[in-house]
Amino acid sequence: MSEQENAVTTTEAKTQPTVTPSLEEPKFGFNEYAERLNGRAAMIGFVLTLAIEYFTGQGLLSWLGLQ
Repeated sequence: MSEQENAVTTTEAKTQPTVTPSLEEPKFGFNEYAERLNGRAAMIGFVLTLAIEYFTGQGLLSWLGLQ
């Protein structure tokens, strides 16, 4: 390893941050709020599907006319 490479390595080791910055939550894309909302929508859809099957006596596909 040359002196220049050694100097760069030593300098990089000294300039590492010691505090993690607090970043803002992204406003779109995969973030905690979007995933929570998606999970809740999926649970509501599943419960509604079960309710449709219970009250109509038919499966969802036959209720939609697909079977």
